[in-house]
Amino acid sequence: MERVYNFSAGPAVLPVSVLEQVQAELLSYNGSGMSVMELSHRSSWFQQIIDDAESLLRELMNIPDNYQVLFLQGGASLQFSMIPMNLANRQKVAYVNTGSWSEKAIEEAEKIVGLQVKVVASSKENKFTSVPQIPATSDEFDYLHITTNNTIEGTCYFSAPTNSQVPVIADMSSNILSSEYNVADFGLIYAGAQKNIGPAGLTVVIVREDLIAESKENLPSMLDYQLQAKNGSMYNTPPTFAIYVAKLVFEWIKELGGVAAIEKLNRQKAELLYTYLDKSTLFSSPVEPNSRSLTNIPFVTGNEALDKKFVQEAEKANFVNLKGHRSVGGMRASLYNAFPIEGVQALIEFMQKFAENEGEI
Repeated sequence: MERVYNFSAGPAVLPVSVLEQVQAELLSYNGSGMSVMELSHRSSWFQQIIDDAESLLRELMNIPDNYQVLFLQGGASLQFSMIPMNLANRQKVAYVNTGSWSEKAIEEAEKIVGLQVKVVASSKENKFTSVPQIPATSDEFDYLHITTNNTIEGTCYFSAPTNSQVPVIADMSSNILSSEYNVADFGLIYAGAQKNIGPAGLTVVIVREDLIAESKENLPSMLDYQLQAKNGSMYNTPPTFAIYVAKLVFEWIKELGGVAAIEKLNRQKAELLYTYLDKSTLFSSPVEPNSRSLTNIPFVTGNEALDKKFVQEAEKANFVNLKGHRSVGGMRASLYNAFPIEGVQALIEFMQKFAENEGEI
């Protein structure tokens, strides 16, 4: 079957070369006579896979030696609870509200008995069409939580705040490995894998060792960072297949020249689409230019019926998953690392034809 241009926000497009390697190795991995999905997580074969995956990620993100790399389960959503459970020693935390996923993180933190949660900056008043300036965060807090890229709203922070006196925690689920960040600027980075890393089911956590040096008492074992680190992410059976595919994706990124090269490509893809949107009299971007994401690009016509028609006609032309999130409507093109620039060019051509048919001048 002919492959389509998949603009899904996640689970998202994977590199074709990675999929082909998975296909080639599916029945017998590395001469084992077993699929990766059949390998014991205690086997030497899988130990090599997870060791290589960690080593490659450390290299790609230049992760300092005093940070643990954990391969966990439960998605980024479980991290909304794990982070305050493990790190909120003084029971006071700060959050920046930049959209739907930030709000979910705040809601989960507020469920923890005795924890004071303060929203120190928010762009809710302007319907999350930009990211707010983050004020200086004092050491009365245990940490400051931000979402670097807002998948639904299409906004982004491209660096950590520099005026925080406490560790910065970052949800990088939708732009990890797509833009360069200095890991040392963060206390903890977490990301669901299903956008730029691999299949759904794996969550990557990068955490500074001193923050988890002494775990709180009576934490559930599966939710204890220190216990997970001591067991090399294998306290229980890890998502073995997802970690294997992630390793292949990390190899693919390295072969392309690393994160710097990936970011350059992503900027080219995003610039193509934003340039067209800014010139079009039918389509437009609702996001303020200085806050625009490279990976998730929402756009609208301003007419709900016309938006629906566009999505339907696009799907017939093999441009799939362009419908915007139900909370905001419109359309959204997710241009993750594996999405080809040819797909962006083809989308723009389709948008131009659609606009002409709708009477755009």
